[in-house]
Amino acid sequence: MVDPHHVAHWYPTAAYLYVFWLDALALAWEYLRRHPDYRLDWLRHQRRPQAARQAAYRWGLRLLEDPALDARDAHPAWLPGHAAVVQLYPDADPPQDATAFAFWRIPGHKHLLHDGKGLALIARSPGHCLRFALAPGLEDGMAVAYAHRGGAVAPARNQPPSVGVAVAKPRPTPAALLELHTLQALDATLAGASLREVGEGLFGADAVADWYSDGGLRSKVRRLVRRGDALMRGGYRRLAQLPPLEKGRSDDGAKRP
Repeated sequence: MVDPHHVAHWYPTAAYLYVFWLDALALAWEYLRRHPDYRLDWLRHQRRPQAARQAAYRWGLRLLEDPALDARDAHPAWLPGHAAVVQLYPDADPPQDATAFAFWRIPGHKHLLHDGKGLALIARSPGHCLRFALAPGLEDGMAVAYAHRGGAVAPARNQPPSVGVAVAKPRPTPAALLELHTLQALDATLAGASLREVGEGLFGADAVADWYSDGGLRSKVRRLVRRGDALMRGGYRRLAQLPPLEKGRSDDGAKRP
């Protein structure tokens, strides 16, 4: 049986369904915010702006974000470079049919914030996430030019930009289900749950009835736990398209054998 002291927040799988709609940057945040040392940095430095900025760079952020906020409510200011972020500039030499920047035509619930360097815009709706970096001087109604990284395709003229959209699907993909199970397993482990308790929470009591003879399920749960720990301790940087850490180190600063 699962110890009730371990199940307060991680046991109900329904609490993780929002993970199905997260893009890579949002998933990176979900793993980073669980890191004990990141949470400690937030507590230490949130009232010391200069120290907070230095601490944020260590994690791949411009500013520290509250780890209590999940990806639906958090707006972490990642260091630049991700292909999903579309840069918008005033078009210095627009054609007659130039696309105009139309803030209210961008679909989704919009969040405008200063990330420590410039204005960033995030627009979210179910199955979609649009991310923009707004150049100084850009105003609503101005002709706009798009800059894309990583070979992303520019939107058709006179159409709202759509780079970074995750198209909603009727069923979660295997990759999305893997992230849900990984985050749930990570939370269970951080709460002190055993591998068997993790297996019961993820796959049900019937699935673990033959736990000690079913090596396949135990191996699957063990892989999920290891994957979650690895993503939390630096693997999230790949999701955020950040440079890898120095070989032999993790985000907790410790040397690895």
